[in-house]
Amino acid sequence: MKRLLLILIFFNLLFFSTIFAQGPYPPPVGQAGSTAIYKDSSIIVSWATNAIIERGWQDISDTSLGKVTAGNDTSATGKSGVNGVVSLGDGGFAILTFDGKIQDGVGADFAVFENSFNGLFLELAFVEVSSDGVNFFRFDAVSLTDTTAQIGTFGNLDATNLNNFAGKYIAQYGTPFDLNELAGTPGLDVNNITHIKIIDVVGSITEPFYTIDSQNNIVNEPWSTPFPTGGFDLDAVGVINFTLTSIKDFKTAFNIKSYPNPAQHSIYFDFAASSNYSYQLLNLNGEVLFNGILTNKLDISHLKAGIYFIKIQSDNNTIVKKIIKQ
Repeated sequence: MKRLLLILIFFNLLFFSTIFAQGPYPPPVGQAGSTAIYKDSSIIVSWATNAIIERGWQDISDTSLGKVTAGNDTSATGKSGVNGVVSLGDGGFAILTFDGKIQDGVGADFAVFENSFNGLFLELAFVEVSSDGVNFFRFDAVSLTDTTAQIGTFGNLDATNLNNFAGKYIAQYGTPFDLNELAGTPGLDVNNITHIKIIDVVGSITEPFYTIDSQNNIVNEPWSTPFPTGGFDLDAVGVINFTLTSIKDFKTAFNIKSYPNPAQHSIYFDFAASSNYSYQLLNLNGEVLFNGILTNKLDISHLKAGIYFIKIQSDNNTIVKKIIKQ
């Protein structure tokens, strides 16, 4: 939504240019102690290759405005600054996958890129990871921004009051995340991360719309943003500690075509390679509705209309596809 706000933000930038960092967390790009990672940094070895997007509302308090529309699945893949951005809207989310597995190495293991153009107007998102594509675990995000008054649509945030939120830094500079912070979490293998989930923060400080951080603080950020480009604008996810899956084996085993989509009665599958495929069908909350051995046809006639995910597994590889039931 930044292109719609350039003029107003310019005047905000002039006004806030003399503000000094006040909080305990790393400061913006260009200041001593910043942890931002530039898109061309040699430590980034790969980027997200696939994305599933679930759009949020332009304004969750007025759903008559509809959902955001800017960008598409491809916008969240590839290198920062190349494919544009995809807007998530209030409470929307993206699930990213990669041509390999992310590992817990020394320091940051991946970085999330948003498109803030001045480092003051910040739109935030929670970050979660999964090693099985079903169970996601959230980094402990903290917001120390004052909640006495709502940060308005064109308001600014101090990055030093924010920790473990995507969107903390200016465009083309990623916010780093260290998997070691989640080491020992039951159900998570930090050395085999396959999925990253980015969830827009609804910045309202008013019930029932507000969001809380890991310390039960209400997260105050620019809100509402009632535009087709509203909410967190996901640019890219860059990977630092990474093991590439055998490209030949992975693409052969998982060249799976599914059609039609959307569908009313059945989904059909074409497999490029012979193998034993198992599946789980999940709803948007990650709940397994049913599972079994996947054949060329899956009956979905009994499902309610909506969005579902099918997790397909073969040997040690996993792929997740979005299914729309009409």
